[in-house]
Amino acid sequence: MTTTTRSIDIRTEIPGPRSRAIVARREAAVPNGLYKAHQIAVESASGALVTDADGNTFIDFIGGIGVLNAGHCPPEVVAAIQAQAARLIHFSALVGTYESYVELCERINAAVPIAGPCKTILSNSGAEGVENAIKFARAATGRQAIVAFEGGYHGRTLMTLSLTSKTSFKKTFGPFAPEIYRAPFPAAYRMGLSEAEAVERCWDAFERLLVAGVGPEAIAAVIIEPVQGEGGFLPVPQEFLRRLREFCTRNGCLLIADEVQCGFGRTGTLFAIEQLGVEPDILVSAKSIAAGMPLAATTGRAAIMDKAHVGGVGGTYGGNPLACVAAIEVIRWMQQPGALGRAHQVGQAVRERAAEWQRTMPRIGDVRGLGAMIALELVKSPDTREPAPDEVLAVVKHCAEHGLLTMRAGLYANCLRLLMPLTISDEQLHEGLDVLEDALRAVLI
Repeated sequence: MTTTTRSIDIRTEIPGPRSRAIVARREAAVPNGLYKAHQIAVESASGALVTDADGNTFIDFIGGIGVLNAGHCPPEVVAAIQAQAARLIHFSALVGTYESYVELCERINAAVPIAGPCKTILSNSGAEGVENAIKFARAATGRQAIVAFEGGYHGRTLMTLSLTSKTSFKKTFGPFAPEIYRAPFPAAYRMGLSEAEAVERCWDAFERLLVAGVGPEAIAAVIIEPVQGEGGFLPVPQEFLRRLREFCTRNGCLLIADEVQCGFGRTGTLFAIEQLGVEPDILVSAKSIAAGMPLAATTGRAAIMDKAHVGGVGGTYGGNPLACVAAIEVIRWMQQPGALGRAHQVGQAVRERAAEWQRTMPRIGDVRGLGAMIALELVKSPDTREPAPDEVLAVVKHCAEHGLLTMRAGLYANCLRLLMPLTISDEQLHEGLDVLEDALRAVLI
């Protein structure tokens, strides 16, 4: 599909002079370890469009790394934040109570796919939300061991970096937290197997871990992303997740769903695990929960969440009033008819275009994901499946120079992750896909 309506407006070379100047100031003031996928300096954004300091307008296929499912600066959220800022900017839930914190927790408790009474605690980031989940699991079970998975990404704090798999995030930062055990994830394409075969092989390895690594009686929780994010947008096979649920129930440990990236509407349901037919004990959400405000929620069965001692969990800023009212508006938007269905529409459009590309560009080895959380895995050869990370970087650069913001992902950094706002118009979506197609052809053919 070729679009006629143009949203992209490139007026300078990319990056332009003002962007280069601001980025140079960043490089002088900010540690080099803070990665930046693009050399542009952003000035404003609306919906699915981003304008840089030089007046160039881009279509955004990154969405703040999955934060902006409701789009950039949604008017209802902006109005709610402005009104709240005039009344109360901060108080701290550790000092007292404000209604927006309570209302948001009530709404999340009612929305999570967990039967029975639930309770929620709010924090600032996905990593903090995951840390809280681990604390509650250990307090509730009296055990210490945590099982995580290869390819999993759970954050960059000491505990969550210990849980995170990818070594490039971890080098030079050890030693890491103890009692973390890692099991293989059934990544069928990378393993060169069918999904069923990958499940069997990884389940065999999981059972070996219980003999050679850690006994079931020591495990407090198993943590898994229903769709791996940084790992390359890999949905957990339903059968594998079913077995994990059965294992946890049988052995008295908890199943934690990390929905930091795949939650809040990205996959076509409020939470991705709803589509997998499995009920977690604790669910962590963040990123798109508050349209860009820093917020995370750790939600679980009330009997579990009440096991932490008074004063054992909390934080000064967690559940800030501005973030709470933003999240309430996001939930209201997502509960409107058709809002969540938009993820399926966007995802289907991307899949249809990607299927056409694969026919002429076999180095697009795999196209996968759930809803509008889709990745393209690039390889050197479809026969060897050798990862092609340099080609991904070339595609990202080509896209940016032509008005489309994209970003890489994957354990081998050879995937293009697509996380466009769900508010993107059909015209903008296909305009962006046109640019992406041109970039893929320029690099892969």
